[in-house]
Amino acid sequence: MPKVSVIIPAYNAIKYLPASIDSILTQTYTDFEIIIVNDGSKDGTEEWFGQLTDPDPRVQLISQTNQGNCAARNIGIAHAQSEYIAFLDADDLWASTKLAKQVEILEQNPDVGLVYTWVERIDQNGKSLGKPFESNLSGNIWEKLLARNVIATSSTLIRRSCFERVGKFDENLQSFVEDWDLWLRIAACYPIKVIPEYLLQYRECPTSISKNWQAMEKKYHIVIEKAFASAPSKLMFLKGKSYSCSYLHLASQSLQSNQPDYAIASKYLRQAIAYYPQMKFSQEYVRLKLTVWLMKWFGLNIYHKLHDRFRALRSYLVSLG
Repeated sequence: MPKVSVIIPAYNAIKYLPASIDSILTQTYTDFEIIIVNDGSKDGTEEWFGQLTDPDPRVQLISQTNQGNCAARNIGIAHAQSEYIAFLDADDLWASTKLAKQVEILEQNPDVGLVYTWVERIDQNGKSLGKPFESNLSGNIWEKLLARNVIATSSTLIRRSCFERVGKFDENLQSFVEDWDLWLRIAACYPIKVIPEYLLQYRECPTSISKNWQAMEKKYHIVIEKAFASAPSKLMFLKGKSYSCSYLHLASQSLQSNQPDYAIASKYLRQAIAYYPQMKFSQEYVRLKLTVWLMKWFGLNIYHKLHDRFRALRSYLVSLG
């Protein structure tokens, strides 16, 4: 049996899928299997796999009708044979030492359930966007994880026993919260470790983020209520902050959609403060408030020009450093 199962949910991702697979096949750690779950793709993913002239025997393809990322990952977990399970989205990339460093941590720390890494954000062409994501949360992090999700799915390596104890992804929680829900369940039972290195490249592509804000808001509420249902009474004071952070994220999402809606974002910012007044002093709240103000008074076109210039300057400064 391989030590690691890498699960790749793939839906119309053939443009990036080969590169993602290559980033696994070039790992310094080689005792793994790759399970690609073709989630009803219409882009020739199945035909591409069938035409590989020299396929690696560690790679297999499972095809199903389109059911979403949660179901695809759960199918992969059900077929996995390994002690450790990793996830890689079909457009993301791993550094060559990612698995080796994570396996070493799980081998040396048998009580740890999950290990994750820092994240570098890249564009469609693989160019760094100059806005990496770092988190140093480690150990018993359940309380802090309630505030926000700091763990990128593609950065994780998880013990198979975690799924046997806390369950898999909740398929009723699509739309950006199903992973947070799972990490909370794992963090309630196991210590979590972080590797403070950029071992994942997360590709930011133009997406049609759902505008069904009411449905997304409801799913955030479900995750928070699930988490606090079994929380001790002494931690209930964190509930308001958790709700506040969820509304900040909703505000951010509404501003990142194809048609940004600063009115909706303003409403969510007000709700964030209503749940946790101290949030108005946070860097994220100030940044979102400034974005809403710029969009409202200068219009979307001018705002996007300013934003693009700032991003270009930031990328340039990162390249110098």
